[in-house]
Amino acid sequence: MKTLLLLCVLAMSSLSVAAEQPNIVYIICDDLGYGDVHCLAPETCKIPTPHADRLAAQGMIFTDAHGGSSVCTPTRYGIMTGRYSWRTPLQKGVVTGFAPNLIAEDRPTVASVLKTQGYTTGIVGKWHLNFQYADPQSGEIYSRKKYKKPPVGAMIPDGPLQRGFDYFHGFHHARDMEAVIENDRVIEHDAVVNMLPRLTEKAAAWIDLQAQKDQPFFLYVPLGSPHTPIVPTDQWKGKSGLGDYGDFVMQTDHAVGEITAALERNGMADNTLVIFTSDNGCSKAAGIPKLAGQGHIVSAHLRGSKADLWDGGHRIPFIVRWPGKVAAGSQNNSLICLTDLLATTCEILGIDMPSGSGEDSVSFLPALSGDPIVSTRNGVIHHSFSGHFAYRQGKWKLLLARASGGWSAPNEANAPAGSPIAQLYDMDADIGEQHNLYTEKPEVAAQLLKLLEQDVNRGRSTQGEPSQNDTSDIVLWKSENKKKNAAKRKKKD
Repeated sequence: MKTLLLLCVLAMSSLSVAAEQPNIVYIICDDLGYGDVHCLAPETCKIPTPHADRLAAQGMIFTDAHGGSSVCTPTRYGIMTGRYSWRTPLQKGVVTGFAPNLIAEDRPTVASVLKTQGYTTGIVGKWHLNFQYADPQSGEIYSRKKYKKPPVGAMIPDGPLQRGFDYFHGFHHARDMEAVIENDRVIEHDAVVNMLPRLTEKAAAWIDLQAQKDQPFFLYVPLGSPHTPIVPTDQWKGKSGLGDYGDFVMQTDHAVGEITAALERNGMADNTLVIFTSDNGCSKAAGIPKLAGQGHIVSAHLRGSKADLWDGGHRIPFIVRWPGKVAAGSQNNSLICLTDLLATTCEILGIDMPSGSGEDSVSFLPALSGDPIVSTRNGVIHHSFSGHFAYRQGKWKLLLARASGGWSAPNEANAPAGSPIAQLYDMDADIGEQHNLYTEKPEVAAQLLKLLEQDVNRGRSTQGEPSQNDTSDIVLWKSENKKKNAAKRKKKD
């Protein structure tokens, strides 16, 4: 009897530990707009997304979630490190590969932290944070000038495996999508149309493999779709009735369904935290005006799209499913950022963030239970493709740009004459960012600017140990600085 009782206690203890160490699956789409998920904008989304909708019905929708930037690389850096990318030398745009990893070797990542807690870690998809390619025999580092695409057999000395992951299958970014990578080697060249089916199959297979182990896992699935090249397979062509982009979104949603199905057939759904999101808004390459003519609005009620400071550039779908922890069919309006994954996972596991990490990360774990987020962060900093800054605190949003700060018209180059040097919006009353209050509310603008300057200069936006930026070349007023430099050059000439 005593032996049986002891076994029961041990079994219950084991279940308790398992519950405290959920599997984590983080699916991030590439350039999927807020309005591209049907349940988020049922009146203006004409693309069926049944699998994302099902996740939302089973979990929680966050309506005010933002990428750390309005383009790929900076947002992905923030997800992995809990830190804004503009604290590095990358002040605008994205990286293009064939270069050292943007994440410093000694900087903790979500993956490396979870590994210390006994997790198996895998990434299936797009890295887009730079790494190098080396000759497997000589160790010579290949250059982009010499190779249009990484050669088969090339080794990767500073990729995901050196940043906390046990397994990697995927590619670097869209330009090099033909080069298929497994772990630290380019294993083949394949047609780009095959990448999404490949990632779908590999992610599901990796989950099947983990089912055979007695170990929690973290699977990061940074899909390369529906980013360009927009290449739905023949099976999906014509499905949406909206052209290739709509078809590709549907195929991307199918990938989400295959991943969640793998969890369910292995009996893992109840102890797995699933997060579904996007890195930024929809790209102009999708053919936004044509889609709008067909009744599909990629950014829903938001202004702008990918690359912009306006919310259509960086407010993104964010859906969380965690049975027993997150109420089905719930919604949360808290302001969160994709930099928040690191702090959230650490709080789930009951550990502190490692020293020298997560400077811009706040746990949203309380929100999953409907409680207020406890934050030492005054606000969230937005950043555009061209490096323009914005600051959001509560209902107020300050943009240090005359126009979109990105690709949407009007952009900074053709802002209407006489436009104020900045924009200020009441996001509660004007979520479409149509009524600029910058000249009417100077005291609000001044307070937000002060907070932004403080958060930038002190190397972190949360309370914690002192930190420093990796560069001193952070320019807050990009448009004004550009004008001053142009005027100096003109005077010099």
